[in-house]
Amino acid sequence: MIPQKLNPEDEIRIIAPSSSLTRVRPDIYDSAFTFLKDKGFNITFSKNCRETNMFLSSSIRSRVDDIHEAFADKNVKAVMACIGGFNANEILPYLDYELIRANPKILCGYSDITALLNAVYAKTGLVTYHAPHLAALGFLNEREYTEKYFSECIMSDASFAVTPSVASQSYTVIQKGKCEGEIIGGNLCTLNLLQGTPYMPEIENRVLFLEDDNIMGDYFVCEFDRNLQSLLQISGADTIRGIVFGRFDESCKMTEDIVKAIVKDKVSPDIPIVFGVDFGHVFPMFSFPIGGRVRLSVNNSIDLKIIEH
Repeated sequence: MIPQKLNPEDEIRIIAPSSSLTRVRPDIYDSAFTFLKDKGFNITFSKNCRETNMFLSSSIRSRVDDIHEAFADKNVKAVMACIGGFNANEILPYLDYELIRANPKILCGYSDITALLNAVYAKTGLVTYHAPHLAALGFLNEREYTEKYFSECIMSDASFAVTPSVASQSYTVIQKGKCEGEIIGGNLCTLNLLQGTPYMPEIENRVLFLEDDNIMGDYFVCEFDRNLQSLLQISGADTIRGIVFGRFDESCKMTEDIVKAIVKDKVSPDIPIVFGVDFGHVFPMFSFPIGGRVRLSVNNSIDLKIIEH
């Protein structure tokens, strides 16, 4: 189920399903708000998005109420997280998925919002969007690139090819091959929180889009390695059709050789795998649909195309 695309003058409701809006720096907030207003959108805020507790978030009830209100409001056409955080998975058992299914609309964010995006897709079949949250739209790093793919993914029905940003320069071939399939993924360590719950989407025959943030310091590579292994031990993971790894922050020290060593013996050598694609905790970023479809061809060059979103 694909929600109606966003148009200028549509209302975007900003919510805080993880950390509070108060965590967004004032200059970043101003930049993002101005950017969205200049695009012609009507920006509104959920009533509890500035509530803050000891976990830099708000109560489960406040967050759930805000999400339900946003989906029930016929004037709201898109629901955008204000920022990521650490505890979006807390709210998953309390959401009214029938309400969400009955009122399909764009839901977007990334990082910790990975839990919400994949859970909503798993429980309702609604395609959600791994795309900039409010704070991410406030950063100026090649913002034209971020804007281009936000528009192509969320404001248009047409398929679109993904090409490297100036920051990325080029994507890296890890394994050659071709595939087409539905996308699941996002932030790896957050996605793994859904394992064994009703909120984990099916992994069979999917194409994985995976990234992670460096919160482990010098142990990042080891942590990413074991997190990927955990995901690939889920029943059905041996049928995945391809993997697209995001672009990692320089502090992660992820290289082509390290990625090749990580995937060796974990997946079939016949599936396409690419590394350094413009999404994750980096800027700029492209937007992609959780539950949408991708076509990936990896040979001496990389052809990555979002064909259903």
